[in-house]
Amino acid sequence: MGIEFNKETFRDDYTFKNSPAAVRRFPFPFPEDDYMYSVNMEPHVPGRKGSVFEHTFDVDEHYLAEMRDRELVLKSDPLRCQSLPHMTLAGWDLLELIMESKARDYPHWFELHKSGDRWTWINRPMEIEQSFTFLKDDTLPYGPLEYITRQTQGDFTLQDQRDNTLYIDAGTVTTQADWSLDFDVGMAFHEWHAPVPLAHNMGVFDRALKFLLKLQLGSPVRRFNWTMTVDPLLDTSPENYPKWGPSKTTLTMDTIGKRQHLRVELQTLHRLPRSNAIAFPIRAYLASFDDIVTMPKWGRRLHRVVRDVHPDLATYKGFIRNRDLMVQWLSQYDDGKPTSPGWWPEPE
Repeated sequence: MGIEFNKETFRDDYTFKNSPAAVRRFPFPFPEDDYMYSVNMEPHVPGRKGSVFEHTFDVDEHYLAEMRDRELVLKSDPLRCQSLPHMTLAGWDLLELIMESKARDYPHWFELHKSGDRWTWINRPMEIEQSFTFLKDDTLPYGPLEYITRQTQGDFTLQDQRDNTLYIDAGTVTTQADWSLDFDVGMAFHEWHAPVPLAHNMGVFDRALKFLLKLQLGSPVRRFNWTMTVDPLLDTSPENYPKWGPSKTTLTMDTIGKRQHLRVELQTLHRLPRSNAIAFPIRAYLASFDDIVTMPKWGRRLHRVVRDVHPDLATYKGFIRNRDLMVQWLSQYDDGKPTSPGWWPEPE
C-alpha cells in the first residue's frame, strides 16, 4: 500500500506529524458551515479508495506509534481495559471481527489461518505470530478483548443489550476525549450520555438508542464526533487532566496553528454474532490547525463553525476558553467565499 509507519510520539516531545496524504484523507467532520449535535448515522460500507472509509478498520501511518502509546497507557493504568465476566464471549466476537477484517483488507500486513478452532494470527508490522484455540482464554497472553485491541487503532467499548437499553460492560479506552471507562463501565446508554448538552432535549439519544437496539448482524453503521485538543495528545482522560488541562492556558497567536488540533472520532457500531453485544470502535484522528488550513475549504468552514457554534457545545467540547483566539487565527483563512456541500476537500 506504500505506507511508511511514522516514528512519532503523542506525549512529552510531541513529534506526531501528518504527511500531506494523511491530511488529505483526514475525516473533516463538518459537511456544512455550522454545527449542531445530531445522530448522523450512515451504513459503514466501503468508501472511496484511500479514504478512512475504504476498509472496516482503518490502518494508517500512525499505526505503530499509536500501539506504542497504548502500551504505555495500559502499563501505567491497567483499568483502561476492563471486561465484566459476562462479556468474555463478546471479546472473542470482537477478536474474530478484527482479525478477519484486517486479514481480508490488508493481506500484506495481516494473516489469519484457521484449522478448526486452532487459529494462527500474523501481524507483520508488530512482529507478532500467535497460535491459539478460539474461545479458550488461556491460549492467549491477554483476554481476547485486550489482546486484539493492543493491536488495533482506536478505543473500543462492548455494549451488552438487556432491559431495552445498552450497557457499557467492557472496553479498552486509552485515547479518549475526556471521559473515563472506569467511571462509565456498567452504566446504561442514557447514563453515560448524560453530560452531553442540548441533545437530550432534542431527543437525539432516544432516537439513537431506538435505532441501535435494532442494529443487525452484518449491517454496521458509522458516525463522526469531534472535539479540540491542545497538542497531539491521544490520552486526554479525566484521570490525567492535571497533565493536559493546563495546556489550554498556554496558546498564543504564534503557537495556535501548530499546537491546536481538531480531534475527530470515526465511530462505528457492529452487532456481534455469538454474544449479541454491540462493538463500538472509536477511532481518533488528529490534525493541527496548520494542517487543516492547507485545504482552503476546510479553513473557511472551520472558522465559521467555531465562530457560530452554541456556547454550551464549545464548553462541552473543551475549547470555550480559547474560542476567541481560534476565531481570530482562523479568520485569516476565510475569504468569505461559499463552500461546497459535504466534507471532502475541493479537487486540486
